[in-house]
Amino acid sequence: MPALEVGKKVPNLNALTTKEKTVKLADLVGKNGMIVYFYPKDMTPGCTTEACDFRDNFARLKKLGYSIVGVSKDSAKSHQKFTEKEELNFELLADESKEICEAFGVWKEKVFMGKKGMGIVRTTFILNSDLKILKIYNNVKAKGHVDQIILDLEEMK
Repeated sequence: MPALEVGKKVPNLNALTTKEKTVKLADLVGKNGMIVYFYPKDMTPGCTTEACDFRDNFARLKKLGYSIVGVSKDSAKSHQKFTEKEELNFELLADESKEICEAFGVWKEKVFMGKKGMGIVRTTFILNSDLKILKIYNNVKAKGHVDQIILDLEEMK
């Protein structure tokens, strides 16, 4: 599969929602597009910071016409617990097969606490309503990331 880059369309893959319902990515698109962010693991410090930042800015992003979708390889049950605990107001997708992560090119070798292994590299994509990539944020820092997305979306208007 060719690498994803700005201007390319992402595949409209099947995804399992927190409510264990299978949907297509396109089913989750907001009026102007969607923000798809990939994160390593539910209920870990950095991932919780990032999820809560998206939660707290949900209204601002929705006003700009964008939906928010978080993706990790955790199960739908794990996502349900995470959503309830943190009162998340957007959809999390369970990608246990890593199909979505691999299609977006975020399943990579990384080093964590001195150990090499495969995992999700924290990455965010802004897609338009046709699933075309408008912007990619690689190796995202969890804190302050959403403010940058909002600034970029306001500039794109």
